[in-house]
Amino acid sequence: MTPDQIESAVAAAMPQAVEELRRLAAIPSVAFPGHPEEPVYAAAAMVEDLLRSTGLARVQQVPVEGSFPAVYGESPAPPGAPTVLLYAHYDVQPAGDPAAWRTPPFEPTLIDGQLFGRGTADDKSGVISHVTALRAFQGRLPIGIKVIIEGQEEYAGERLEAFVERNPELLRADAIVVADTGNPRIGDPAVTTSLRGMAAFTVEVRTLREPVHSGSFGGAAPDALAALMRMLTSLHDDNGDIRVPGLPRGAFLGQGPTEEEFRKTAGVLDGVSLVGSGSLADRLWSSYAITVTGLDVPTVSGAINAVQPLARARVTVRVPPAGDPKTTVNAVVEFLRQVAPWGVQVGFGDFTVGSGFQADSGGKARSALNRAMERAFGRPPRDVGAGGSIPLVSTLLKQFPAAEILLFGAEDEDAAIHAPNERVDLEELRRTATAEALFLHELSLPSALGV
Repeated sequence: MTPDQIESAVAAAMPQAVEELRRLAAIPSVAFPGHPEEPVYAAAAMVEDLLRSTGLARVQQVPVEGSFPAVYGESPAPPGAPTVLLYAHYDVQPAGDPAAWRTPPFEPTLIDGQLFGRGTADDKSGVISHVTALRAFQGRLPIGIKVIIEGQEEYAGERLEAFVERNPELLRADAIVVADTGNPRIGDPAVTTSLRGMAAFTVEVRTLREPVHSGSFGGAAPDALAALMRMLTSLHDDNGDIRVPGLPRGAFLGQGPTEEEFRKTAGVLDGVSLVGSGSLADRLWSSYAITVTGLDVPTVSGAINAVQPLARARVTVRVPPAGDPKTTVNAVVEFLRQVAPWGVQVGFGDFTVGSGFQADSGGKARSALNRAMERAFGRPPRDVGAGGSIPLVSTLLKQFPAAEILLFGAEDEDAAIHAPNERVDLEELRRTATAEALFLHELSLPSALGV
C-alpha cells in the first residue's frame, strides 16, 4: 500500500471506529476492588472481537495472575521484516461523582467533534487507534504484529509486569508502541520520551486509645490529626519546593508548556499561584513531586467534638526518570519520622513503587515515527515528558533492551483523563491512527531497522 492509500483507508474507517469507541466506552470496565467484575470481562470480550476484525492470525484472551485477562493478538513477520508490539489497556478509572459530569460518564456523548465519557481517551482511544491502524492494511500486514491489551492498568498494573517477565518470547519485538499518552495540544504532534516513576505509601499516626471530649481534654491531649497535618505540611517549603533531603530539582532539556497554558489545562483559579521553582518542564517532567492523595479522618458532616486518636494519609511521590523509587520513598518516610511531633506513634504501610523511563530519541524506529507523524499532522513531532507513570514501560525496557519504545496517542492535555468530563477529540484520534498506520508502513521499507 502507498501512504495515500493508507490515509484514505483510515479516513474511510473512522465512522466505524467512532461507533466502536462509543460502544466500548459505554462499558464501565472499572477494575478496582468493590466494582462489578462483569463489565470488565465484557470489555475484554469486545476487545477480543475488535482485534479479530483486523485480520490478525491469532487472537485470544490470556490469563494474568491475580488480575483480569489481557487480550493478545499476533501475526508473524514476513521474512526479514521487523515485529512491532502494540500496547493499550481496556480498563478505566472510576467515574467519581456523577454530578461533576456534564454528560453521563458511561453514556458516551458526541459534542462538536469530541466524544465525552469515561475511558474515551484513557485508554480506549488507544485500543481503537491500534484497531483502526491495523485495519488499514486489510489483512495484508507488511510487518510482524503483536498486540497486548491490558485489563487492570489503572489499579495494580504491576501484575502485567510479572506476566511480561514470565512470558518474554510472547511479547518480544523490535519496536514497541505504547498508546497511552498524547500531545500537549490538539494537532501538536509529540512523542513522550520520559516518564516519571512513582512511589506511594500510607502513613498512620496514633496518639490516644480512643477519642476524648475536646472540651474536657482539648489543649493537653495530643490530636493525631493535628500531628499528621504538621508532618505533611513540612514536606514543602513556603514556595512549594520539596524539603526532603536528597530529592533535588531536575532539568528537562525540551520545551514545556507556558504558564498560561498550564493554568488553563490544570484549572488553576484566578489569583492562585503555581508552586515550586524552575521551569514548568523541570517541575512536571524531571523533578520530584509529593502529593497527599487521601486522608482518613472524620468528615465535616459527621464531626463530633472530640480529639482524634488516629489519622491516616496516602502519600504519592513522583520520581524523575533516572531516580530510584525505593530510595525515594525511604527518604520521604525517614523525613516524616523525624518531623513527627509530640512523640506520636507513626506507622507506614501499603507501599507501591514503579520506575520511570527515559527514551533514546535517535533510533531507526523513532525516525520512522517522525516521518509518519509529520505526514499525519503536517509537522514533525517534538519530545515531551510526562509527569505520570507507566511502570510497565520500564519492565519492557529491561526485558527487551534492544527494542525502541515509542509513546504517543490521542490523549491530549485537555482530555481530562482521570477527571470528570473526560473526552477524546475525534480528529486527533484520526490523526493518531493515521500516524500509527504510516509508521507500520515505514517500518516495512528496506531501510527501516536495518532490514
